[in-house]
Amino acid sequence: MALQIGDRIPEELGNDQHGKPVQARSFIGRKLALYFYPKDNTPGCTAQACSLRDGYSDLQEAGYEIVGVSVDSEASHQRFIGKHGLPFPLIADTEKRLVEMFGVWSEKRMMGKKYLGTVRTTFLIDEQGVITHIMEGRGVDTKNHAAQILASR
Repeated sequence: MALQIGDRIPEELGNDQHGKPVQARSFIGRKLALYFYPKDNTPGCTAQACSLRDGYSDLQEAGYEIVGVSVDSEASHQRFIGKHGLPFPLIADTEKRLVEMFGVWSEKRMMGKKYLGTVRTTFLIDEQGVITHIMEGRGVDTKNHAAQILASR
């Protein structure tokens, strides 16, 4: 069953772009925007990441840490971060454990074809590790995502 508002996030979130474990306890006392996106270096995902990069100082002033998640590899994340100067970590969920736990791995359609993929979703998590808000699918404004997070508090 997918995680919902009111649920506590798991302790072990996965490994970042350097293979280092990302753990929920490291965010206790701070809010977390955990965002799931389909693929590194695609137009919508790049717009979203760059919005979060550009609004990063405002998000941090509001008490948020940012962590992105996709099923891309650590090496792909390193290239994506380097190319766009992203100041936050990206979890490489290559085994799809986190996307399945959060319920964002789902059937999608493109040009009449069905496939499994990540539904763009952002979970806002409070200082105790509890999900307080979920933005998903077309409800995520990729070009203005930082402002959207700030407005949803």
